[in-house]
Amino acid sequence: MGKAQSRVYPAVENIRQRLPFPLLGLDSDNGSEFINGLLNRYCQSNNITFTRSRAYRKNDNCYVEQKNYSVVRRFLGYARFDTDRELAITKEILKLVEIYVNFFQPSAKLISKIRIENKTKKIYDTAKTPYRRLLESGILIQSEEVQITQTYHSLNPMDLRRKINKLIQKLNQVNRYKLVESTNT
Repeated sequence: MGKAQSRVYPAVENIRQRLPFPLLGLDSDNGSEFINGLLNRYCQSNNITFTRSRAYRKNDNCYVEQKNYSVVRRFLGYARFDTDRELAITKEILKLVEIYVNFFQPSAKLISKIRIENKTKKIYDTAKTPYRRLLESGILIQSEEVQITQTYHSLNPMDLRRKINKLIQKLNQVNRYKLVESTNT
């Protein structure tokens, strides 16, 4: 909650600890919550390449934040969630969404673009989940691969969706109650 650098730094560390592989780079948008000395020193001390948008490409923000719509907004929508209770529910939702998307939502990656006269033909690979891409990458050691495969086999996508939907309903109910309270005062 909020955009303070003191909140972003622990969140990045939390993400880094949860990854099944080393974090090699961090590409952020241009906000002061990211572009600051604290995060820069953190990246330097942990050998993480820290970049913002590509040089001389001021319109890169859409690429850096491309998953906001396809993941976060698709589940949470565009409502303003600004209370501690909403934050707690949102964190619960996003933990489950992370698992659901990474293990059960395939996506196709762009392989190449071919320009034919006035049209661009895009060629995509076969859609795969991030879980499948990670296994195929070969960067995991055997014990990590076994652990992540066991996690996959322990999951039920329908159960995850039910839990996510239930939490979304709870979040929307808390949000509606908050809005009613603010109009009554």
